[in-house]
Amino acid sequence: MSRLDIAAQRFSEALDSLEEAIDPLANLKDEASVARAQIAALTEEREQLLARIGELEDENRSLAGITEEVDGRLDSAIGEIRAALGR
Repeated sequence: MSRLDIAAQRFSEALDSLEEAIDPLANLKDEASVARAQIAALTEEREQLLARIGELEDENRSLAGITEEVDGRLDSAIGEIRAALGR
């Protein structure tokens, strides 16, 4: 074999080695793309859930006010009934 043939063979082996090293990197790039899409979807879902939590907190405060009003009216009604019964 001539020196040129040996150099060509070594060059070919180096290219093969480089191609083998690149394959996992290409897979990682695809996985990173999928992960970014999942992160974006989860971020959007998080924002929706935070908005829903805010709505539920507002509703809870409203219901708490109504509950206090009903509680006061029931106490008043019970007092009137007891007074009417002579207790």
